[in-house]
Amino acid sequence: MVDIVNPRVAVYLDFDNIVISWYDRVHGRNAYGKDRQRITDDPNDTEVAERLKQAMIEVGAIIDYASSFGTLVLTRAYADWSSPVNAEYRTQLVARAVDLVQLFPAAAYAKNGADIRLAVDAVEDMFRLPDLTHVVIVAGDSDYVPLAQRCKRLGRYVIGVGVAGSTAKSLAAACDEFESYDSLPGVARPAKPEASSAKEKPSAKSAAATRKAKAAAKVDDQGEATRLLERALRLGHDKADADEWLHSSAVKTQMRRMDPSFSEKALGYRSFSEFLKSRDDLAELEETGHERLIRLRESSS
Repeated sequence: MVDIVNPRVAVYLDFDNIVISWYDRVHGRNAYGKDRQRITDDPNDTEVAERLKQAMIEVGAIIDYASSFGTLVLTRAYADWSSPVNAEYRTQLVARAVDLVQLFPAAAYAKNGADIRLAVDAVEDMFRLPDLTHVVIVAGDSDYVPLAQRCKRLGRYVIGVGVAGSTAKSLAAACDEFESYDSLPGVARPAKPEASSAKEKPSAKSAAATRKAKAAAKVDDQGEATRLLERALRLGHDKADADEWLHSSAVKTQMRRMDPSFSEKALGYRSFSEFLKSRDDLAELEETGHERLIRLRESSS
């Protein structure tokens, strides 16, 4: 059982995964794969250095978020720290008491080296530290689904953190709670990626199609959130009277149980109350002092 009185947290970062995913988020799909050779050959090249700088990870934002769940008892980051891309972070990580676990380059080591080493360490830590209550996995691969499931079976509360658009839905679903790196306090959302050359610039037709696809994706996300809210409210009313007011915090908890990746901030809302107010055609919201109550509108019942 999770000790809510004195929570103790372990954090595991698949650092290569988060760095590459954020680079692609900032510069466009598969950008890191296209730039990998240039980065390896000369990371100090002016253009390369600038692109790396624009895609720097805010290590402090991740550590601070993890600390909001309780006392950090151990934090480990897994990567090839001899790589110039990762070496840039060593000072930041050491300053935040992060243990740097060295992995060999992929050519000389197993492809899933970070996944396997991280998973083995996490399971070992859970048996070695029985008072560990929370496990934070910073990654996006579906390879971590069995680890998240095992942590939950061993009675730990599992929090996932990954980059939007690069995280497997199965991993988010396997966690008790999942947060997008993009929405963490202290992380600046990336601007639209720019083409690196005129040849790469999309035609007006393809650019319009891309904008249309992104707009459609946002509409889909909003629609999924609305349906999730409705299901949570109906479940809440099934347990109580059909017209009884429900605490908004309980409704949000139920929504995150059904979809751990739900985040009102990722949808563009500053608070859950703001999210609820935007759905006033579906639900009624009553605010009295610090208490916020909600119920399905009669027309939606």
